[in-house]
Amino acid sequence: MKGRKEMHRNEAKILNSSSFFCNSSCAYFPCHATTEPDRFNCLFCYCPLYSLGKNCGGSYTYLDNGIKDCSFCDFPHDPENYERILKRLSDEYQKNSNQKEGKL
Repeated sequence: MKGRKEMHRNEAKILNSSSFFCNSSCAYFPCHATTEPDRFNCLFCYCPLYSLGKNCGGSYTYLDNGIKDCSFCDFPHDPENYERILKRLSDEYQKNSNQKEGKL
């Protein structure tokens, strides 16, 4: 388990990097309920995993009209998930590339 000082150093690196952007002046900020508005990452304002439907890995429901409702999902807004999202997008790209080439 990481020590408290190391965790704070790692978080400071994330919050002061190109993997984090907080737009607190946005008219919709925060677009999801949060207890930590200073850690709310707006970099993925529109979730890049949304199009994966049921396989996105986030917390969602489907409305009666069939529209996916991500109102209670904060996965793309957590600074700790930046690398996970990039990995997931890379995996999906590779999977789709392999399918197009007939490798699967």
